[in-house]
Amino acid sequence: MDRSIRAHTALSATVLLALAACSTGGGSGEESEQEPATGDGAATSEPAGGTAEAGGEVVLVTHDSFTLPDELIEGFSQQTGYELTVQTVGDAGALVNQLVLTQDSPIGDVAFGVDNTFASRAANEGVFAPYSPELPEGAEQHALAGEGAEVLTPVDFGDVCVNIDDTWFAEEGIDPPATLQDLTDPTYDGLFVTPGASTSSPGLAFLLATIGEFGEDGWQDYWRELMANGTKVTSGWTDAYTVDFTAGGGDGDRPIVLSYASSPPFTIPEDGGEPTTSALLETCFRQVEYAGVLEGAANPEGGQALVDYLLTDEVQAAIPNAMYVFPVAEDVELPEVWSRWAKVAEDPITVDPDEVEANREEWVREWADIATG
Repeated sequence: MDRSIRAHTALSATVLLALAACSTGGGSGEESEQEPATGDGAATSEPAGGTAEAGGEVVLVTHDSFTLPDELIEGFSQQTGYELTVQTVGDAGALVNQLVLTQDSPIGDVAFGVDNTFASRAANEGVFAPYSPELPEGAEQHALAGEGAEVLTPVDFGDVCVNIDDTWFAEEGIDPPATLQDLTDPTYDGLFVTPGASTSSPGLAFLLATIGEFGEDGWQDYWRELMANGTKVTSGWTDAYTVDFTAGGGDGDRPIVLSYASSPPFTIPEDGGEPTTSALLETCFRQVEYAGVLEGAANPEGGQALVDYLLTDEVQAAIPNAMYVFPVAEDVELPEVWSRWAKVAEDPITVDPDEVEANREEWVREWADIATG
């Protein structure tokens, strides 16, 4: 992911304060002064994947939007004896490109943030060394198939979905859309905005959703219908959501936007109540983020310890507030506002990662010809 989901922090202070006020488990991210949520039974007494006397530096290579609370960064050192250094290199695509280019002389010990749209490339290129820790309950469903499962460990996931401004539709007396096909209906002419597939991770996820829904022989016609119905394409999630979307905190005029299933809680009014938006769960594509120890790492034991640490209860429980996605561990406690309002798709649209790897560049080229001319 390019982690555009993290850009929710750019929403108005009113919305963010409303979220913090409604949550008993933690705030909305770095803006909140509350402690992040932690699950029961967090492993705090024993080192994860190492010993307290191990020592040395562990270099984490990740995307620009990686963040965890300072106490958890420090907790890794306290539990394992390793000192963590974080090196960011761009979005998910840039991360994989950098890992491939430097695989003969790796720039770190472990990488986090490779998602399922790029995972096959990273695994097939031999970027990662074999390491398969024991997964927490529920994480198995997010594991890669085949050899990828031996080198990449699922850490978090998020559903990229079409979102709607419920208040706008209620005021206009228009029934909102529910499916991808609905977006081509003339009723919604000029109402939808989405980030582009060539410039945005959620935009690419939306393209893959349409491919998964309409097939390799049908998605092009769908996109022609979508563009003919007045769809607007932006360079990234921030412009689509905070500028063009009617409920994004700006002066937007489009009540349908591509965002995330976890977006609605960020539209709870300042005085509480319910979100003013909702995610269309029949339109979702699931993104999963993975961590893996780099082949040829200077500190492979430290890299393994960090992968283990990312799966601990305390890190998994902090992921929603820190990075606005869901933990892969099912048994950690989510912040109350997430438990109540942030939904996940029961049957998300999927495309096999190997198919994505084999066709990504061609699909994006075809999409650009249709959507941007």
